Amino acid sequence: MADTAAPAKSPVKKKAAKPKVPAAHPKYIDMISAAVASLKERGGSSRQAILKYIMANYKVGNDVNSINAHLKMALKNGVKKGALKQAKGTGASGSFKLGDKPKTEKKPKAKKVAKPKAAKPTKTR
Repeated sequence: MADTAAPAKSPVKKKAAKPKVPAAHPKYIDMISAAVASLKERGGSSRQAILKYIMANYKVGNDVNSINAHLKMALKNGVKKGALKQAKGTGASGSFKLGDKPKTEKKPKAKKVAKPKAAKPTKTR
């Protein structure tokens, strides 16, 4: 009978982590806000129109599918946070308008609690 033992596996080498490089464009929500503001459509701007504007004015690359996926997520989050209003449709479809400024919740300042001062011990004779 032949020995059917598996050959020894060589240790897997991990690649060195690349330092994170900032994107060559602003955040998607900022690009969307600029697109909706400049398109000035009365009923709101569609996702397709926003996508065209972003592709023409920002360096986001040439992969339309990837950009569209990021755009959809940013539109949904913008509506949820209040930065955008959805004029028509649901989800990432329909028309979008600029919303009110997103409210940043201010953290109440912690009140300083006065510590009771310890009574000084008096000397007794």
